[in-house]
Amino acid sequence: MATLRDAKIGDTVTVKKLTGEGALKRRIMDMGITKGVEIYVRKVAPLGDPIEITVRGYELSLRKADAEMILLE
Repeated sequence: MATLRDAKIGDTVTVKKLTGEGALKRRIMDMGITKGVEIYVRKVAPLGDPIEITVRGYELSLRKADAEMILLE
């Protein structure tokens, strides 16, 4: 299954499911990343970490490890 880490620059993707447990999953949800939300991939750093996205009208940077927990449709 594809994750946010696999998305390319310029892609608009939809969140299918969040994996992970406890506080880590809660932190991702608190950033506005929930099931069904659309995410636009703006930039990826030269070494691939972090990934800059636009979600719910604001810009956010995520580490690759966090992006792997976001499954896409």
